[in-house]
Amino acid sequence: MDLEDAGSLAQVRFLIRDRDGKYPALIDEILGGAGIATILTGVRMPRMNAIMKRWVKSLRGELLDRTLIWNEAHLRHALREYERHYNQHRTHRSLAAAAPMRALHQALGPDRIERVEVLRRDRLGGVLHEYRHAA
Repeated sequence: MDLEDAGSLAQVRFLIRDRDGKYPALIDEILGGAGIATILTGVRMPRMNAIMKRWVKSLRGELLDRTLIWNEAHLRHALREYERHYNQHRTHRSLAAAAPMRALHQALGPDRIERVEVLRRDRLGGVLHEYRHAA
């Protein structure tokens, strides 16, 4: 589900999870009662869910562990802002320090290094910071 559409009602039909012992059978029963089918990842396939786990780890470490969420509307707003930050600004090692939805910046020439100005933009009340060169 795209977080841009989070204002509309969405029906969750599936929960994909690993086989970790942290999830008791009661959770599957509760989810089943709500019409959500639990799908387990493959046996001895630790990388099967790795991309999503990495995203959740980043989300927790950079936002949720530092923010007091007041209600569902505030949570949706914070997730939307983090999604924009993650895709449009935050650097990614696998993309050579570019963001997924932004091209890699050109290196500064020696003539511009002496007069570089950096602007900072705070998001979510200063929890996230974005930096860019001034024009």
